[in-house]
Amino acid sequence: MGNASKTRLDKVVIRIAGDSGDGMQLAGDQFTSEAAAFGNDLATQPNYPAEIRAPQGTIHGVSSFQIQIADYDILTAGDRPDVLVAMNPAALKANIADLPSGGILIVNSDEFTKRNLTKVGYESNPIGTPAFEAFQVHEVAMGTITIGAVESVDIGKKDAERCKNMFALGLLMWMYGRTVESIEKFLQDKFAKKPNILEANILALRAGWNYGETTEAFASEYEIQPAKLPAGRYRQVTGNTALAYGLVTAGVSAEMPVFLGTYPITPASDILHELSKLKQFDVTTFQAEDEIAGVAAALGASYGGSLGVTSTSGPGLALKSEAIGLGVMTELPLVVVDVQRGGPSTGLPTKTEQSDLLQALFGRNGESPVAVVAPQSPADCFDAAREAARIAVTYRTPVILLSDGAIANGSEPWLLPDVTDLPKIEKNFAVAPEAAEGEEAAEAKEYLPYARHPETLARDWAVPGTPGLEHRIGGLEKANGTGNISYTGDNHALMTRIRALKIAMIEVPNLEVDDPSGEADVLVIGWGSSYGPIGEAVRRARANGHRVARTHVRHLNPLPGNIGEVLGKYRRVLVPEMNLGQLSMLLKARFPAQIQPITKVHGMAFSAEELQEAIEAEFAGRLTHAEHDKYRLALDGVATTTGEPAARNRRIGTTATGTTTANVSR
Repeated sequence: MGNASKTRLDKVVIRIAGDSGDGMQLAGDQFTSEAAAFGNDLATQPNYPAEIRAPQGTIHGVSSFQIQIADYDILTAGDRPDVLVAMNPAALKANIADLPSGGILIVNSDEFTKRNLTKVGYESNPIGTPAFEAFQVHEVAMGTITIGAVESVDIGKKDAERCKNMFALGLLMWMYGRTVESIEKFLQDKFAKKPNILEANILALRAGWNYGETTEAFASEYEIQPAKLPAGRYRQVTGNTALAYGLVTAGVSAEMPVFLGTYPITPASDILHELSKLKQFDVTTFQAEDEIAGVAAALGASYGGSLGVTSTSGPGLALKSEAIGLGVMTELPLVVVDVQRGGPSTGLPTKTEQSDLLQALFGRNGESPVAVVAPQSPADCFDAAREAARIAVTYRTPVILLSDGAIANGSEPWLLPDVTDLPKIEKNFAVAPEAAEGEEAAEAKEYLPYARHPETLARDWAVPGTPGLEHRIGGLEKANGTGNISYTGDNHALMTRIRALKIAMIEVPNLEVDDPSGEADVLVIGWGSSYGPIGEAVRRARANGHRVARTHVRHLNPLPGNIGEVLGKYRRVLVPEMNLGQLSMLLKARFPAQIQPITKVHGMAFSAEELQEAIEAEFAGRLTHAEHDKYRLALDGVATTTGEPAARNRRIGTTATGTTTANVSR
């Protein structure tokens, strides 16, 4: 046993960073799995490089994985790491600004060569300079130790060095009082057909654990107890996985096959991967040649009586717009999953954003309203997917499910539901009339595919091939009742208003407001992945004596019926979102409340620290005054260098610390 003492912590935030090929995500996933099995509450946030094959050792190629584990319920993966593991100089330079004073810094000293340092702009090794005296620095020759640990295995030096991520993982496991048996079992499954690679990874993992146990460099081992969460069976789940499971159970609850027609796109591709593993639950996955074919196939599946689903990100949603409009016209169920990423166009494929809200609501030709639902966390994707399917099937409409990269790739514990308690989804297929005798009787019982259910305004859903339910379908305007083609203005106006009214009539729950004091005059309202950062920021602001309420919008169309009443109760309504104020604009257009957008478009989720600063700036009366002019100055620089004429200031949103102004050319 080593001489390290044990220090009990209530939480810790760990970030491991290295080249995209260094296995950072794998190591992070395994630490997460062990923490989940141990019973800690946790939240994770991977950060992938934007380039698929960025040059090795460059900042552009840095991949990182952050996890917060705690003995109480947490809402985010943490703002700043308490522990940073940097596998090379690029990882250090990309992440060191986030490490607070007193934080633990573990670096792979083997990679701090002159060549690697120069590659990222370091003139010399910064470790040991005064700038790093504020940190607890541990230089560990991970590559050298790993190669030595696996020298008995018949693999090359390059493959041996690749095992250093397991060395780093083993060291972290020791630091936080964990054993490595569960990870060894994972490795045995993963490398069952590669015995040499398996043996090398296990030896490297044990070497990292033993290094922590035997070295005197680490003065303390840390202990974090299991969290006191509601009783039940939990598993770690990512947003994309939970969403896939939600779709599968929705199909079972509706007694319908699930059909996914899709085209792979980051960060939505894992939904296809997960559903393709679940064929035994009457799931069919179809990888189409493009986005348009994917959604068209899904809509065709719905026409045939399946739960049609398509998945994509923002660029793909744009391509699917006409087919979604066809779904509006034909009034068929369709679940469209949009895992949002930074845009426009190809944009930032591996980064997160919430900038597709207006596209989801209005991004089709003509008046073509659809329902829009947004999950708030990785585990919540399960329930949100089921809710999207319920609305689609019940109201015969496309539903856009707005996830985002932070939710899709993040993970947290998920309390497994009792499947017997999951509510049934009523599909209510049209029933064929009794066999009629004679031509005159048959005509008297003509089937009307656009006859509507009075409670929902949903039209009949007739499965093709059912005798007596023959009808027309297509993209030209439908005559009310018969569904025949109609070009009359009165009918078009009627059908347009019916389709809009049907969406407005969708039953959604009222907003629930978290306001313990009952005396708050500031409300923070969010949607999507801002849920966790808002919740943590509000906790901190309340701890500092501020009376602030919060609420969260899951149903973005139609909005909850009580939203106007809720907004009207507060002197000020703060709306954080990862765009330039899309929900804020919608709320301002419909309600007379004092709406203040808080915006971020950095490709990263809000931190609780940013939102806490914004909330406290509001109470200090500073939120509407510019505190940072970097965007204005940047745009000034663009105008100067390109010879643009003088520009006028125009407000484009509010950062977490103040209003941002930008020079926009006339």
